[in-house]
Amino acid sequence: MVDTLQYPVYAQDIEIIVKEALKKGSGPEEFGSIFIWGKPGIGKSQIISQIAEKEKVGLLDLRLTLCDSTDLRGIPIPIQIDDEMSAKWVAPNEFPRSGRGIMFLDDFPTAPPLVQAAAYQLTITPHRLGEYQLPNGWIIVAAGNTLKDRSLAHRMPKALANRFTHLYMEADSDMWVEWAIKKGIHPAVIAFIKFKPNYLHKFDPTTDDDAFPTPRSWEMVSKSIYTFNDKKILETLINGQIGQGTALEFNHFFKIQDKLPNLDSIFEGRDFVPPDSDPGLSYSLITALALKANSNQFNRLIEYSMLYPAEFAVLMVKMLCSRDTDSVLTAKSIGIWMSKYPELTDIKI
Repeated sequence: MVDTLQYPVYAQDIEIIVKEALKKGSGPEEFGSIFIWGKPGIGKSQIISQIAEKEKVGLLDLRLTLCDSTDLRGIPIPIQIDDEMSAKWVAPNEFPRSGRGIMFLDDFPTAPPLVQAAAYQLTITPHRLGEYQLPNGWIIVAAGNTLKDRSLAHRMPKALANRFTHLYMEADSDMWVEWAIKKGIHPAVIAFIKFKPNYLHKFDPTTDDDAFPTPRSWEMVSKSIYTFNDKKILETLINGQIGQGTALEFNHFFKIQDKLPNLDSIFEGRDFVPPDSDPGLSYSLITALALKANSNQFNRLIEYSMLYPAEFAVLMVKMLCSRDTDSVLTAKSIGIWMSKYPELTDIKI
């Protein structure tokens, strides 16, 4: 099994690769089975779920660490052939029999060796497991953590590893922010990650910390903020979700939200701009405005963004584009904005 990350790819790269694999399926022209390696909480399972949803195909999510070998191969049923008794293996009912989709073998390295051996048969062309045959429109994607992640992984046999195309996933803060805006993640969380992107994923397998920041745990923080008003309870929860060190940083940043001016006053024409000495407030204010604005207010915010240094002006327009690109492109002020920042118009609006 691979125990180092090399040639890193990001969520958008994996999406492109898996979509192409889906086009070819598991028939004669198949691309082959795919294995996604990545640290805990980085979003391996989530990206596959999102691809299946976008492509409108089926998804069978099998957490192999919770499976027994019979959960994959099925159970034997005695049958009589001529004068002899034999056995026919009946595959699980949830296994696909038609259509298109992704059979996702998650937590692959932590599965017991017997379960890995059963899954091994599925990865080999023609993707048969006992009596079961994977439909041509389905593909195999597996995922897991490396040995260095201290995740109780079993070393994968070389013959099995050679059946996969291995992708080594890393977190991308810009892509996560784009996803978080669409997902409705709390503005304070989004602003903090834009302010300190290296805090999106901080995992150190050499420590005994149970809580640490990951894309998954930041989503938990967002849910806690939306759910609890009691500051003491909220700080306790956040500490237990992203770890004490990161929680101290975030809670300090979260208090900046109390300094935010009335957002409606900005929409109505107030040109308040935080001082250069307080970048955290600028990140918080721009994020809050971009996420609250309706499409009719985009033009005002594009104009307003030009009061800021270029870094924040681009942040504002990127966030608005994540919500509604068409409304950005049709805003009266976008031409002036692009003329002011010609070297920054590669933001793909």
